[in-house]
Amino acid sequence: MKEKIEEVIINVRGQRVILDSELALLYGVSTKRLNEQVKRNLDRFPNDFMFQLEYQELTSLRSQNATSKKIKLKES
Repeated sequence: MKEKIEEVIINVRGQRVILDSELALLYGVSTKRLNEQVKRNLDRFPNDFMFQLEYQELTSLRSQNATSKKIKLKES
């Protein structure tokens, strides 16, 4: 399991992160469900638990990493 987690850790803004889609896979839930539960229980997570990627960061990740094809690109 440790190796599987290490494989999905990426660096963004100098931080080691796991994308919500990868974390959802590890927990066996949909990404939508994971995000719903995090939003409903924000008080259970540290302030630096999550942040929103910018569109440019998403496109960069997608071009750098074949596994990030699962990333949904949303223009804001």
